Amino acid sequence: MKLSKIHHVAYRCKDAKETVEWYVKHLNMDFVLAIAEDLVPSTKAPDPYMHVFLDAGQGNVLAFFELPNSPAMGRDENTPPWVQHIAFEVDSLQTLEEAKQRLLDAGIDVVGPTNHTIFKSIYFFDPNGHRLELAVNTGTPDMYQKLDACKWDMLNEWAQTKRAPKHAAWMHEQELTH
Repeated sequence: MKLSKIHHVAYRCKDAKETVEWYVKHLNMDFVLAIAEDLVPSTKAPDPYMHVFLDAGQGNVLAFFELPNSPAMGRDENTPPWVQHIAFEVDSLQTLEEAKQRLLDAGIDVVGPTNHTIFKSIYFFDPNGHRLELAVNTGTPDMYQKLDACKWDMLNEWAQTKRAPKHAAWMHEQELTH
């Protein structure tokens, strides 16, 4: 079996309407579908929900569930807030910089741009507390080839040592010298 693509990725939200309006306004996503049920189709559990779907470009769909009868949303306190995030790709550094300014103008705190060598990105949070990233690719074919050539060696070394392998340390060497 070979997967063809991600059909959709679903997260929980505090308020479906607020969430849809926020993503439409700040990330220019199209609202494409809403589904609401009183019973969960897969389990038949009596748990009313609103399920909304947003177009994240090129067939990618971001979805949210509002669950009014469930306890308030929380997060895994054992996972740092920077780990779990949704990253969206933009087409240029100019687009990234313009998006940052629009978010700042709307009163949204933004971190970055952060230089990851093969891409630059900004980070911010949606109204549900989900961390979001906008990224623009900046790598060269040679950089991607070097990373591809060492990925399995890095993974295998990590599996044995649980220490960061140095195969791709070149990606952050310039940060350490500045």
